[in-house]
Amino acid sequence: MADNKGAGGGGGGRRKNRDMGRAEWSRQAIDKRQRHEDKAEAKRRKIENGEEVNLPIYATQFSKEEIDSEERRPKKKVALLMGYSGTGYSGMQLNEQQRTIEGDLFTALVNVGAVSKANAADPKKSSFVRCARTDKGVHAAGNVVSLKMIVEDEDIIQKINAELSPQIRVWGYEVTSKSFSCYQMCDSRVYEYLMPSHCLLPPHPSTYLGKKIIELADKAGELDAVTARQEEVASYWEDVDEKYIKPILETLPEHIRSIVEKSLYQDESRDALQPSEEKGVFTSAPAEEPVQQETSEQPVTEHPADGEAQKPFVMDPRQKAITDAIKSIKAAYLTAKRAYRAPASRIARLQECLDRYEGTRNFHNYTIQKTYKDPSAKRHIKSFKVNTTPIIIDGTEWLSLKVHGQSFMMHQIRKMVAMATMVVRSGCHPDRITETYGPERIAIPKAPGLGLLLERPIFDAYNNKAQGLDRQPINFQKFEAEMNEFKQREIYDRIFREEEQSAGFGSFFNHIDHFPAGYFLYVTSGGIPAAKLATAPTATDPSSPKAGNKTRGAPRAQHDALAAVEIESEDEGDAPAGGEAEG
Repeated sequence: MADNKGAGGGGGGRRKNRDMGRAEWSRQAIDKRQRHEDKAEAKRRKIENGEEVNLPIYATQFSKEEIDSEERRPKKKVALLMGYSGTGYSGMQLNEQQRTIEGDLFTALVNVGAVSKANAADPKKSSFVRCARTDKGVHAAGNVVSLKMIVEDEDIIQKINAELSPQIRVWGYEVTSKSFSCYQMCDSRVYEYLMPSHCLLPPHPSTYLGKKIIELADKAGELDAVTARQEEVASYWEDVDEKYIKPILETLPEHIRSIVEKSLYQDESRDALQPSEEKGVFTSAPAEEPVQQETSEQPVTEHPADGEAQKPFVMDPRQKAITDAIKSIKAAYLTAKRAYRAPASRIARLQECLDRYEGTRNFHNYTIQKTYKDPSAKRHIKSFKVNTTPIIIDGTEWLSLKVHGQSFMMHQIRKMVAMATMVVRSGCHPDRITETYGPERIAIPKAPGLGLLLERPIFDAYNNKAQGLDRQPINFQKFEAEMNEFKQREIYDRIFREEEQSAGFGSFFNHIDHFPAGYFLYVTSGGIPAAKLATAPTATDPSSPKAGNKTRGAPRAQHDALAAVEIESEDEGDAPAGGEAEG
C-alpha cells in the first residue's frame, strides 16, 4: 500500500501547493518593485498602441509625426552628477502625481534634447536610474543619476541647469561603461545631519518623560549614575525657570498663574496623545493667535440675518491674559534654548552613542516594514562622527554629524540620530543603543528631515577599474567650489532659516517629552521592558473615552505613538521594495 503520509492531515508530512487562507495570504510579502514594474509595463504598452492614458506629470507625449521627424542622435551611458535642496519636493524618486527631484530633472533633459522625443514619456527607455533615493524634504550636495543621454552639445550642462529651479544643479557628467548602473555600482554613501545643540538638553523636570527618568532611576537604584551623566546640565532648567520664567509668572494674578502653569505642562501631555496631523503642532515658539471657538458664553453666528452686521470676535480679557502669558513663556523657553552652548563633555556623550552604531548591526528597529529575522535589516556603518567644533548661526549653535555606510533603509539615519540624542538627553547609558539590535520591537521616532543631506555617494570599486576602461573616475572633487557655494546657499541657509521660523527640532523633542504613555521609556532606567509594558495588550484601554474599548495591537499602538510626536510622516505604503530608501 502506498504511503500517503503528507498527502492528508496525518503523519506530520508537509503539504505543498495548497491554497492559502485569506489571513495567510495577507501576511505574504508584497513585491512592490515588481508590482510597480508591471504597472509601468502595462502603461507602456498602452502608449505604444495609441491608447489614451493618464501620463505621469514628468512625462511628455509627442506625436508620432514629431518623433519620426526628429533627427536620430547617438547616446552615451553617463553618470550625471547633481545636487539639490529637497524642500518643497516629495523626495528624489519619480512619482506620477507629485513633484520630485527626478521628475524635474527628467523633464529638463527632454526639454533640452538630452533625451529623445521617442523616450520622453518613459525614463526606463533611457535606463534612467538614481544612486540614492532620498526622503521628502531631504537634501543632497552630491547625488548621481545614470542614463543613456545625448551629449553632443558642448553646453548641455548649462542648458539643463537653465531649465531647472535654482534648488537643483547638475554639476557635470562622466561617460561610463555601457553596463554602468549608479545604483548597483555605488559602494557606500556619506550623509550629514545638522541639528541645534539644544537638542541635547534634558527634558524639563515637569514633563512626563522628565518625571519618569527620575522615578525609574530611583526605582532601579541608578539615580546617582543617571545624575552623573547629566552633570553638565544638572541646573539648566532651574536656572532658566529662575531667569526667564519666574519674572513672567510673578506679573500674573494668582488665579491666572495656576491656569497658565497647568496649560503649559498638563494640557500639553494630554494633547500629545493626538497624531500631529489631527492637531496644531506644538512648538516651543510663540503660539499662533487662538482659534475662535463657539462657547455657550460667546455664541458665534455663522450666517447673520439679513441687514444684521456680524459682530467681530472679542476675546474675554481673562482668556486673553492667559493666552498672552503662555505665548510669552513659550517664547522665553525658546530664547533660552537658542542661547544654549553645549560643552565638550556633552558632545562627547553624543559621540559615545554614535560609536555604538559602527559595524554590521541589525537595524530592524530603525526603519519600517522589517522584522528582526529579515536578513536585509543588517547594515554596515563604516563611521558615525560628530564634529567637535559647533558653528553658531543667528544665535543658535549647530552640530554636524556625518555617517558613512554601505547603504541605508527608509528613515534609518533620522531614527539613528533621534535615538542617540534621546539617550544623551535622558542620561541613559549608551549601551541601550546596542540593546535595540535585539528582537524586541520598539518605537523609535525619526528626527526632522530638515537637517539631513546626502553629502556624496562613493564609487571606489568602479573607479579602480575605470582607468583600464579608458574612463574617468566618478567623484565630485572637480566641482567642490561650486558645490560648497550651493550647499551654503540652498541647503545650509535654508535649514537654518526654516528652523528659525518653525522651531521644528524643539517641537519634535517637546512632543516626546510630553507624550503621556510609556512607548519611549526605553531611554530610562526601565529600559526596553518599560516600553514593552506600554504596548502590552490589556482587556480595556483606561484612557479611552468609551468604556470597554479594547486596546490596539502593539504594532498599531507604536505607529500611533510615532505619528503623535513626529513632525512629518511619509506614506509607508509607498515604501520601496527592500526598504532601499535613503535616510
